[in-house]
Amino acid sequence: MTFAYRSLRIVLPLALAGVAGCAQMTTLKNKVDDRLSGSPRVTVERAAPETEAPATAPPSLRAIVSDDLQRGRYTEGERALRQYLAVHPGDRTAQALLHQLTVDPARELGTRSRSYTVRPGDSYSILAARYLGDAQRFLILARYNDSSDPSMLRAGQTLRLPLAAGSPGAETSPVATEADRAAPAASAAPGAGASGESTVAKARRLQRESLSLLAQGHKDRALVQLDEALSLDPRLKPSNPQAAAMRQQLLSAYHQRAIVLYRDQKLDPAIALWDHVLAIDPSYEPAVVYRARALELKQRLKQF
Repeated sequence: MTFAYRSLRIVLPLALAGVAGCAQMTTLKNKVDDRLSGSPRVTVERAAPETEAPATAPPSLRAIVSDDLQRGRYTEGERALRQYLAVHPGDRTAQALLHQLTVDPARELGTRSRSYTVRPGDSYSILAARYLGDAQRFLILARYNDSSDPSMLRAGQTLRLPLAAGSPGAETSPVATEADRAAPAASAAPGAGASGESTVAKARRLQRESLSLLAQGHKDRALVQLDEALSLDPRLKPSNPQAAAMRQQLLSAYHQRAIVLYRDQKLDPAIALWDHVLAIDPSYEPAVVYRARALELKQRLKQF
């Protein structure tokens, strides 16, 4: 082992010891200074850079409609719509819903109205499509009728339908009132309307018209037309596969609406909807199952 190497082995530990000693002396000096000054030495730590909290995304338009507007939570719905439009300012559907929510319904639709008796399967969306020309105008029609819960309509309930000719999408010929329906022409056959057309024949005609609308690409209007046909004659047979497919869509829509009512414990309108479904298709199993559950729940609630 050379002299230089031996010297390095001796000097290096001494140097490290000196560094450690200096550190200890510095610490000791700081403690003495703290005691003499009466105030401890404060160590300032650098704070981590703040990150901006991500903004909460607004709910989807579908959620706003189903969770707020259709349940009558108009204040919450208006707030949610404004938040949604702040992110999607060009969404015309959201703009139209906000307009329906804030405009005066009587000024928009007119003060003159006719009465309408709700039938099984009716909803504000279906009635808006049928009489205002747009299913998405369900909200203003509900507000026109002072509804606090647009998701709920009971068969036999009386509504107001606007007569104003200037209403957007309004039909050009007024729908007959209930009194008109109750007074058929003297020459009409049993079960026929004032025009002499029987209920069964009218239902068949409406089904043909619905298929024609479907062929022209007007699916929503076609469904509304078929819905009216089935309301007149639930036993109406589909004339072709397209009519059968639309019928299944309507049955599914009725069933889903009934489930919402059932979950809200609005059992009578839910049962009425399932009765309507089963009048059209007695083998529709989901309606059979849920109707039985609703009847059982209704019986339990009566026991309390």
